[in-house]
Amino acid sequence: MKSIIKLALAASVSMGALFTAPVMAEYPEKPVEFVVPWGPGDLEDVLTRMIAEDFQKKYSSPAAVINKPGGGGGPFPGAIYTASKPADGYTIGSFVIGVPMLGHKIGIPELAPEKFDPLGIFLTYPFVIVAGENAPYDDIDGLAKHAQSNDVALGHFGAPLPPTKVTLALANKKGFSFASDAAFDSLDCNTLASGDVDVMNTTLQLVLPCLDKVKVLASIGENRIPLTPDTPTVAEISPDLGITLWNGLFVLKDTPDDVREKIIAVAKETIASERAQKLAKETGALVYWQDAKTSAERIKKDSATFGAINELLK
Repeated sequence: MKSIIKLALAASVSMGALFTAPVMAEYPEKPVEFVVPWGPGDLEDVLTRMIAEDFQKKYSSPAAVINKPGGGGGPFPGAIYTASKPADGYTIGSFVIGVPMLGHKIGIPELAPEKFDPLGIFLTYPFVIVAGENAPYDDIDGLAKHAQSNDVALGHFGAPLPPTKVTLALANKKGFSFASDAAFDSLDCNTLASGDVDVMNTTLQLVLPCLDKVKVLASIGENRIPLTPDTPTVAEISPDLGITLWNGLFVLKDTPDDVREKIIAVAKETIASERAQKLAKETGALVYWQDAKTSAERIKKDSATFGAINELLK
């Protein structure tokens, strides 16, 4: 009899646990945001939209790109927005090199200490230093000579960002300085045509529509861009300034592993897709998937290179 009572009690406890234990919903069960901290149209935006579309198809859950440009302040407002969200995978950052390298080092409390983990890097930008078609110089040496006796205005995406620092360091190496510089959310054909800047560092994607009407003075990266094969890289001109400019997917550090795996699975498929690789060929970009561990190592290495570049500017 006692045995029967014990069994009944045990069954009662088990049934109670079934009815009181919280039911964990499987990710994703609500809309997912992919945050691009720039305006629409550039390569990171286009590729992230592809990933969001494929994510929605695979998991039957709404997914969209949210553009949060920084008003000339670089990508940090978008990164701060992402950092303010729960570490649950429903807000994913699509970030340039500057966010994980700089956010926690330039006095932004929301990003300190290092706030994010990379899921993977998927894009190396074809980044260029360009001038208008009427500029009285055709290369960096010509620019240096011109700037010795003329004011030259530089446009960039943000003063602390790697492409800006590389451009300023290159000017330093060539013995000149820009008369002024300013940050823009977008640096495209209209920016040069308006006369707001004389020289700008930007992605090739943004000047493709007017590529035959601008002068590409140099590219920033390890290798020459296929669409501008005669243009030297900054690394060729000054090897100690060699750094690549990339974009990757990031989540907050406490994001569960199973959530990370689901995001990565879609991103890898998207980046390997025919449409993503077609975009790479059309724009001169490198589009690939670099895993989380390798991406973290790359960030560490790039941070050291960038530290050396900063030392040159002191």
